[in-house]
Amino acid sequence: MRIKMCSIHVDDPASAFDFYTEKLGFEKLMAMPEYQLYVVKSPDDPLVGLLLEPSDNSVAQAYKKGLHKLGIPAIVFGTADVQAEFERLSELGVPFTQEPSTDAAGTTAIFDDGCGNFIQLHQD
Repeated sequence: MRIKMCSIHVDDPASAFDFYTEKLGFEKLMAMPEYQLYVVKSPDDPLVGLLLEPSDNSVAQAYKKGLHKLGIPAIVFGTADVQAEFERLSELGVPFTQEPSTDAAGTTAIFDDGCGNFIQLHQD
């Protein structure tokens, strides 16, 4: 068994698709604008999809807003070099709430995806 797809609730799937592909560097796995259906994949792991799920119900909205209010990342993305990603994304205007730091859990940073979520980067 393996993970085939996971999801993250977003305010606007089309805008999230643009951000996740143009700034974060994910690739299109599926885009069906007429259904608000957008799925991206990592160029490094093309077998796992990330559904950019509309937050069009009260449960999804409460969950997403609750995590954001508490400053809790909605998902963790792995990278070989957190500092390099921090610098690359900062140059693209991505706002970070936590600059790269290292502790017993490893090196991490947290940014705001502009779609209602905090995302944690973790160094592989």
